[in-house]
Amino acid sequence: MKKILVAGVLAFGLMGCTAPKYNYQAVSQNVSKPPIGSVNEAYVGDKMLTQGVYTDREAYYVTEDKKKFAFRLPKGYYLKTGEDAKGEYFNAINNIPDGASIPGGGVQSILVTAENDLCLIDIYFNKLCHFKNVGEKRNITVASDNSFQQTLIYSGKVGSKINIGYREFSSNVARPAFNNDVEYDLNESKTIGYKGALLEVIDANNQSIKYKVLKNFNKVD
Repeated sequence: MKKILVAGVLAFGLMGCTAPKYNYQAVSQNVSKPPIGSVNEAYVGDKMLTQGVYTDREAYYVTEDKKKFAFRLPKGYYLKTGEDAKGEYFNAINNIPDGASIPGGGVQSILVTAENDLCLIDIYFNKLCHFKNVGEKRNITVASDNSFQQTLIYSGKVGSKINIGYREFSSNVARPAFNNDVEYDLNESKTIGYKGALLEVIDANNQSIKYKVLKNFNKVD
């Protein structure tokens, strides 16, 4: 019975108890891009102009789905929450674009050691080290919680008219009631505007548009 118990512990990679750390702080900033005065090119479906509150975050990116024993590690980004002498800690659930979440609800955090071992910390603070060299640390930009973003999207050209989509987002979630699609006739004016934003169209076709940023959106408090 003792041998069976020891074998079971080794099989599941139980490495003692570890408490996740939440001492990482990211700094949010207002972002308006591209810069005023810059000349840019966008293709159909691309963002031409964007404004909002964003945060540069450290994250761990798992390059492909992994599975070992009863544990599955989905591909995607895991946002950093803290660090200590054992390594760096990351969220087990990540509601961001290309974010990943550990299924099942039994894992509360992820620990990545200096040797790039990835350990799962369960709800009982057990550290289960099953994965090695499954990803890499990256810096990403994400929308801040409860933030408000605005963007213009190029939707193509028909004749002398171009189509621009306006979208509003709250924490990366689209607000359909505030979306709009606008048509501009370039024979009337090469300058187009929406909600305070002004662009000078240099050239446009049904695949791409070249434009200069004259003004970004009006600031939203």
